Amino acid sequence: MNRNRLMALTLMALALAVAAPAPAQDLREAFRKAEQEREAVRARAAASEQAVLNDRTRLLAAVDSLESARTRLEAELKAAQVRVTASTARRDALEKEWGTRELDTREISGNVRLTARDLEIMLNQSYFSAFDTTRVAHISPLLDTGYYPGIDDISAMASVMLSEFDLNGRVALHKGEFIGRDGEITSGTIMTLGPFTAAYEVPEEAGFLNWVAGSRTFFATSELPGGSVGRNLGNYLKGESDIVPLDLSGGDAVRQIAYKISFLEQFQTGGPVVWPILGVALVALFLVITRAWHLNRIHANTDHFMTEVNSMAARGDWAAADDMVARHAKRHMPVIEVIKAGLAVRDRDRETQESVLQEAILHQLPSIERGLSVLAVLGAVAPLLGLLGTVTGMINTFRVITLFGTSDPKLMSGGISEALVTTEFGLIVAIPVMLLHTLLSRRSDHIIGEMEEKAVQLTNILQARREDELAARASQVRPGGNGGSGGGRTMAAAGGA
Repeated sequence: MNRNRLMALTLMALALAVAAPAPAQDLREAFRKAEQEREAVRARAAASEQAVLNDRTRLLAAVDSLESARTRLEAELKAAQVRVTASTARRDALEKEWGTRELDTREISGNVRLTARDLEIMLNQSYFSAFDTTRVAHISPLLDTGYYPGIDDISAMASVMLSEFDLNGRVALHKGEFIGRDGEITSGTIMTLGPFTAAYEVPEEAGFLNWVAGSRTFFATSELPGGSVGRNLGNYLKGESDIVPLDLSGGDAVRQIAYKISFLEQFQTGGPVVWPILGVALVALFLVITRAWHLNRIHANTDHFMTEVNSMAARGDWAAADDMVARHAKRHMPVIEVIKAGLAVRDRDRETQESVLQEAILHQLPSIERGLSVLAVLGAVAPLLGLLGTVTGMINTFRVITLFGTSDPKLMSGGISEALVTTEFGLIVAIPVMLLHTLLSRRSDHIIGEMEEKAVQLTNILQARREDELAARASQVRPGGNGGSGGGRTMAAAGGA
C-alpha cells in the first residue's frame, strides 16, 4: 500500500514537471530527487515491512510459548485437581478417623486430668509437701483443660504418686520449721509417721503437729500430750522406746488433745434457756445451804434443850426450867416453843399435856419444813427447762436444715449443741437438788420425830411428878396425920413451882 502511494506521488510530480514550463535540468534534478525519495520511501517501507515481519515472527513465537505454557499449566491444573481430589478424600478419611478416635482421646485426657486433680488434692493435704515444694508443679500443666498430656507428663505424674506412696510407708526425721505453741516460728526436728502422725522435738519439749494445707505449715498443738501418750512420744523421739502413739484418725485425735472447751464456753453454747436453769441452781443452792444450817442448828438445840428440861422436870426444878425457857425465848426456836407449851400445862392431865405438846409441834412444822417444798419444785423444774432447751434447739436445727440443707454439719451443730447442753445442765441441776431435798426432808422428819419422842418423855416425866405430888398431898390429908398444914404448904409450893 505504501508502494502504490509512492508511485502515484512520483507520476504526479512528473506530470507537473512536464506541464510546467521549466528547464530540462531542473526536471532531471527533480526526477532524481524524486527517485531518491522513492528509494528512501521504499527502503523505509521495506524496513517497516521487515519490522512488521519480525514482530509477527516474535509474536508467533510468543504465542507458541504461551500455548506451551497454557498446555503445561492445564496439565499442572489437572494434576493439582487430582491432588486436591485425593487430598479431599484423605481429609475426609482423616476427619472420619479423628471423629472415631476423638472420644477415646478425650476420655484418656479426662482421666489423666482427673487423676492429676486428685493427686494435687492429695499432695496439698499431705504434710510431705512441706519438705518438697516442687511436687505440685510437676502436675500443674495436666490440670489445664486445653493441654493434651504426653507420655512424659504421665510418667512425671506417676513418679510423684509413687514417691508419695513410698513416703507413706516410712518413719522419717526432718529438720524444718513450724509454728510453735507460742505462735513463733520454731526450728526443730520433725518426725513423720507415715501419713498418720507428725510430731516435733525441741530441747524444751516434744509434742504433736497439725498440718494446715492452706498455708502449707505445721502448727504445734496448743497443749502437750500428757500421761503415757506424752511419755511414749518423748521416749520414742529420744530413741529410748519402740512404742509411739499413732493417730489413725488422720489428725482428729491430735486436734482433740488441744481442743478443750471450758465450762463457760460450753455453758454459752446452751442458748438462752441455760440462764433460767442457772437461776434455778442458784436459788436451790441458797435454799439448801440455809435449810441445812437451820436444821443442823435446831437439831443440836433440840437434843440439848429437851434433855436439860427433862432432867429439870425429873428433879422438879421448875424454876430452872422456866428460867431456861425465858433466857432462850427470843431465839424463836421450835424446841423452846414446845418446851414452853409443855411446862405451861404441867399441872394438867396427860391427855391435855399430849394435846398441847402435839399442837406445839404441829405449830413448829412449817418453820422446820420451810423451803423444802420449793426445793422439790426446783428439782422438778430444772429437767423441764432442759427439755424446753432441747425442743428449742431442735427447732433451730430444723430451721437451719430448711434454709441451708444438710450439706454442712457445722450449721446444724449450733441447734444440736443447744439441745444437748440444756438437757445436760437441766439434769446436772435436778439430780443434786432432788438428792439434797431428800436428805433435808429426812433430816426434818428426824428432828420432828425426835421432838415428838422428847415431848412424850416430858409428858411422862410431868405425869410422874404430878402423881408423886398428888400422892404426897393425899398422904398429908389422911385422918390422924400430923403436919397436914405442912403437907398443904408443900403441895402449894410444888403447884406454885
